[in-house]
Amino acid sequence: MKTLVWVEHDGKAVKDATLAVVTAASKLGEVHLLVAGQGVDSVAAEAAKIAGVGKVHVADDAAFAHALAENVAPLIVELMGHHDAVLFPATSNGKNIAPRVAALLDVMQISDILSVESADTFTRPIYAGNAIATVQTKDAKLVITVRGTAFEKAATEGGSASIEKVGSTGDKGLSTFAGSEIAKSERPELTSAKIIVSGGRALQNSENFHAIIEPLADKLGAGVGASRAAVDAGYVPNDYQVGQTGKIVAPEVYIAIGISGAIQHLAGMKDSKTIIAINKDEDAPIFQVADIGLVGDLFKIVPELTGKL
Repeated sequence: MKTLVWVEHDGKAVKDATLAVVTAASKLGEVHLLVAGQGVDSVAAEAAKIAGVGKVHVADDAAFAHALAENVAPLIVELMGHHDAVLFPATSNGKNIAPRVAALLDVMQISDILSVESADTFTRPIYAGNAIATVQTKDAKLVITVRGTAFEKAATEGGSASIEKVGSTGDKGLSTFAGSEIAKSERPELTSAKIIVSGGRALQNSENFHAIIEPLADKLGAGVGASRAAVDAGYVPNDYQVGQTGKIVAPEVYIAIGISGAIQHLAGMKDSKTIIAINKDEDAPIFQVADIGLVGDLFKIVPELTGKL
């Protein structure tokens, strides 16, 4: 079985989300990668070193510069003539491209898989992760998105894949890239951070959020996250959001401060290795999944904790 993995990158380097997808793909068979973009030779060279990869297909064209689904999907469909499955990370870009590929192939997409049981059987979360469904497909071609936190990351060294240029399918003229506003931070990206400090609605306002959460995160070298309630209240931008409708994370340590633990939030972080919760409500649902719980006033506890680090 030949599998194709769409490589998520920033034009300069392969993103970590891709590495987990390679691991998932390796459970299905031979792994090929697709690097699509503009001026991506360095990305392709990096991708060729990933352990377990047999071949890297490179499509270099301005049409693929911004990963527009309308342009990338036809390219993938063309390559699917020689592949049995295509896998994407369950990121914003992956979840944008995959459904269009599935529609063009006229197959059902299998979303957010947690494990590969066999060549046609997978597990995936339903009901915000409160139940795990085992799904089996009869489609000849498989289109799959992979939850990155469910699989180990493939090694970035040790591979020696061949690199093959593929022809461009060009710009379909269905969409154009207008621009982007990328939030820049010296802190680790949420999906790859080993420690995450998250704040909730109990912080009351944006000023408190930054004053309480960020000093602790800086001391720990941690990424900063937030509950949906905190994002909806305008404390922080939505790229901080952890949860079912935000980012799915599984760090070594997750510190939830002033977060009650709604199902939507738990779905995004309950796979964390160690969960520490600080909340004044001893009956808060977050304590049901926490390894360490501290009941008390976060406005007193967190500054004291930060000061002792």
